[in-house]
Amino acid sequence: MRGSPRDPLCGQTLWCESSPQPEAGLLWDWVEINEGVVAMADPMGVLTNLRLVSDEGAVMTSNEASLHLNGLIHQLPWQDEVWRSLRQA
Repeated sequence: MRGSPRDPLCGQTLWCESSPQPEAGLLWDWVEINEGVVAMADPMGVLTNLRLVSDEGAVMTSNEASLHLNGLIHQLPWQDEVWRSLRQA
């Protein structure tokens, strides 16, 4: 079912390692911002079980890690996968 300006198409994307029991993953919400265009609903709202560390070896805060996680997500072909899944539905 197509979304509308008042009720846009939205969902969640989970990327995790491909093994029988994945141990690392990223999850975020997406929303259709224009017909055929999906974007992260909240770039600061990425959920993960990863712990990122700074060059000094300290665990990064959520805000510090968000910048790196968003860079990683930007490199993933997740929008293509969302549209592939939607076409199959």
